[in-house]
Amino acid sequence: MPPEVRRSLNEKLAKLEDALYDYDKSTIRADATVALKDDVAVIRDILATYPSQKLVIEGNCDERGSEEYNLALGERRAKAAQEFLMSMGIPTAQLTLVSFGKDHPVCTDQDEACWQRNRRAHITAAP
Repeated sequence: MPPEVRRSLNEKLAKLEDALYDYDKSTIRADATVALKDDVAVIRDILATYPSQKLVIEGNCDERGSEEYNLALGERRAKAAQEFLMSMGIPTAQLTLVSFGKDHPVCTDQDEACWQRNRRAHITAAP
């Protein structure tokens, strides 16, 4: 992908909001529903502009819990986001899932506000 095309794709991806989850949960809560509904328009624009582009839904957790538990929870979170997006008409073939468990935190403070930011489904472009 040429650099200017990648830059344009990255600008569109930057508009996406993470879906946040409650501690030890993978259900889509009200604020995550709003975030994902807002994301649908951006995702449709990305897929219309780049029809062969696949998107990755990354499931993430906070640092609490074992590696194995958090990988499974991250997978459930990514799957919940995927199912929501599919219900809004985003094609399954364009979405892939990955769980990072607790391995890709966006915040490393030891408090609830930070942990909340890490409990998320994040959407990015497949390489």
